[in-house]
Amino acid sequence: MTSLSTHILDTMHGRPASGLSVTLSGPDGEMARGTTNADGRCPELAPAGLAAGRYTLRFAVADYFRALAVTLAEPPFLDEVAVEFGIAADGGHYHVPLLVSPYSYSTYRGS
Repeated sequence: MTSLSTHILDTMHGRPASGLSVTLSGPDGEMARGTTNADGRCPELAPAGLAAGRYTLRFAVADYFRALAVTLAEPPFLDEVAVEFGIAADGGHYHVPLLVSPYSYSTYRGS
């Protein structure tokens, strides 16, 4: 069975990104929406049994930084970060973390 998790870290402030909106889309469109908890995780985006295919996680980073009173350019350098990734037919767990600041981000397949 294939499962998915995500974890967002705010590298500007050196802490988990609490209150950041995340959307999961799959081959048939939007699947789930959620907001990160105090640990920067989004448990509502943890569906089990994901089919093989292409998926996208969208992270509302500009809204998150604005809520923290960070002054951003208009338009912001990063507004939404979209991470597109594939799930293989062999299943397993996919962890897609995001490390983000107003001007950069990185991601990888975690464990």
